[in-house]
Amino acid sequence: MPRAGLTRDDVVAAAAGLSDEKGYAELTMGLLAERLGVRTPSLYKHVDGLADLQHQLATLAMTQLGDQIRDALQGTAGLDALTALLTATRAYVTAHPGRYTATVGAEFAGPDDPLLAASARVLESIAAVLRGYGIAEDEMTHAIRTLRCTFHGFAALQASQGFQWSGDPDESFQWMIGFLDRGLRQKR
Repeated sequence: MPRAGLTRDDVVAAAAGLSDEKGYAELTMGLLAERLGVRTPSLYKHVDGLADLQHQLATLAMTQLGDQIRDALQGTAGLDALTALLTATRAYVTAHPGRYTATVGAEFAGPDDPLLAASARVLESIAAVLRGYGIAEDEMTHAIRTLRCTFHGFAALQASQGFQWSGDPDESFQWMIGFLDRGLRQKR
């Protein structure tokens, strides 16, 4: 029997916190049940198993990231928009490394999947920034992938303590933004 008052949202939120603390790869139904103070079988009243939980976690993370990006982009354009996009993404990934990892490679369950809608919103925000640089629609997929690889790599490395040599990562981040801005301006 599930714990009184425990909801699917509670289970996913606990999984998000656990994933951020311990790492996404360490997330198990047993560990989550322990965190929630229930027996493992009780979780199956709220999720259909670990794969479903991971999918729900990816949806939560992509929705939160989309909200953070949307809020950061309000009233910006050009370099300010690029800076806002990259800064918001970096902040999300470093604050929530486990849940962000859930989004990498997460597959869509169909056209009505909330993860698809949340992902599309993030991609459209990135595309809007790139359109401000005059990137043509026929190059948009390549530009989005290039930008995503760049900021994903930086944020993921920082979140995993990958910058352990000398030099301030904040200075490198600002240098990266300038580098991307110059490259995008040359596309015009």
